[in-house]
Amino acid sequence: MTLIRRNENYPAWSNLLNDFINHDWIDWSNRNFSETNTTLPSVNIKEGDESFEVEMAAPGLTKNDFKIEVNQGILKISSEKREETESKENDKYSRKEFSYQAFCRSFTLPMSVDSDKIEAKYENGILTVALPKREEAKPKPVRMIDIK
Repeated sequence: MTLIRRNENYPAWSNLLNDFINHDWIDWSNRNFSETNTTLPSVNIKEGDESFEVEMAAPGLTKNDFKIEVNQGILKISSEKREETESKENDKYSRKEFSYQAFCRSFTLPMSVDSDKIEAKYENGILTVALPKREEAKPKPVRMIDIK
């Protein structure tokens, strides 16, 4: 998913028609699942005047479980968490379950993002990544020009 805004000059009904025609109504792919067959965390992307904000729902993790990196205009958010219970040498068991969670989400950053100032925080099960805009990409106030 990219953070680039689309501006189209066509009426809204043509977009609705295109979405209906191009929608894969029988999507049997695994694009919403990670390699471990668990669902990928949901993401919200907001754009403000000063920055973009990516919110990722990832309850049950800690901030140390995440790895966030930026490389050549790609924001990559990943996590890997393993839990194993130790058993004694003489224990006999017929079933032992391990817990393993992993995911990776990548986003193409627009040129307007200042990648040196990206910050992240994890609070109440939500990872929030702030992507500040470059100064030249921020909206400028209206300036009146005097006529000579």
